[in-house]
Amino acid sequence: MGDAAWDVVVIGAGPGGGTAALHCARLGLNTLILEEHKQIGVPVHCGECLSELAVQNLELDLPEEVISLHVKGIRVLFPNNVQKKLTEPGYVLEKHLFEKWLIDEAVKEGARFESSHKVKGLTKKFQLENQFSNWEITGKGDLFPITTKIIIDASGVAGISSRILKNSNKIEVISGYQYEMTEVENDKYLDFYIWPKYAPEGYVWMIPKKNKRANVGLVTTKKSEKIKSLDSFIEDTYLSDKKKTDPIWKKSGLKIKPFGGTIPISGPRNNTIDDGLIMIGDAAGFTSPLFEGGSHLAMKSGKFASIVVKDALSKNEYSKTDLKKYETLWKNEFPPYHKILRGKKALYELSDEELSIMAACMPDEMNGMSILTKIGVAIKIFFKKPSLLIRKKVISVLLSFGYSRAKFYGW
Repeated sequence: MGDAAWDVVVIGAGPGGGTAALHCARLGLNTLILEEHKQIGVPVHCGECLSELAVQNLELDLPEEVISLHVKGIRVLFPNNVQKKLTEPGYVLEKHLFEKWLIDEAVKEGARFESSHKVKGLTKKFQLENQFSNWEITGKGDLFPITTKIIIDASGVAGISSRILKNSNKIEVISGYQYEMTEVENDKYLDFYIWPKYAPEGYVWMIPKKNKRANVGLVTTKKSEKIKSLDSFIEDTYLSDKKKTDPIWKKSGLKIKPFGGTIPISGPRNNTIDDGLIMIGDAAGFTSPLFEGGSHLAMKSGKFASIVVKDALSKNEYSKTDLKKYETLWKNEFPPYHKILRGKKALYELSDEELSIMAACMPDEMNGMSILTKIGVAIKIFFKKPSLLIRKKVISVLLSFGYSRAKFYGW
């Protein structure tokens, strides 16, 4: 094992970190997982969705206890009550149970897990002047200092390695908040509302769960008004008589408060590797830019990282140059972020009327649209409002919707 106590240390026990650790352990690597919180998966930061295609892609055998609801797909609601469906099956998870299951699976394969371990320092060690040897990790927890050959940074949007090392660009973020609500009927579709009235440059969601529970939340660039806007949406819609409640993982308080977190929205960092270091998931900026789905991308990047780490350790070569294969893998596989971001920008420049016109020209079922169907949509839009195609770049908006499907890691 050389001078380092561990082959690989995974920082963060979310979906990406759990997946990376599981695959590293399966590959026979001496693997340590560090989590700063006392409990895995708490607090929950996201809407808790994962597509069936993602589960197949990641070769997961989900136990029923981590699944809250089997769902049919996504419904997108536009102003003037125009609705379109993207039917593709998936799951709403009990995310805290899902993340714990992933870590338990990794531990069964031989990984070691340590909670309440917060990383505060990362120091490179060198054998010769320019020959990277290993990392020394310092922080708050009984196990520190820790030495390892390779670090997989799955620390979330904070990107602990990027923050400490300043080795990549800053990324733009947005805050998402949600309530858990009860007595919410559903038809097993995830509802996404593109209603600028409540969520300028963002959207509102209703994600159904079992026993008529639902996550009802919002992301918007208008930070100061997000909770007020979410409350207004609830008061103005069919949800007005539904009860807000604390989720099962949260200690009940006197006042029900929304929960959530910060999401990267500007695409991947310009650098996701360093000597003996790979960044995955939110830490690397991997979220689907339109609806900010991140679990599928985090978990796949974790799997890519394990493959590259195994190869690097088998050759005893794990400098930044030796880890470049990781960036090749994700760049070949993940969606074209620049196209989605271009479409997202164009979407947010549309008025309520323009959104409704665009949506009305789209088929009721958006999954599996043929080239002819797409041409037909463009022709309809041109005849209804030519400026939408020419000045408003609505084709890039439609492309962005297409790239938000499960096959492009949208959820």
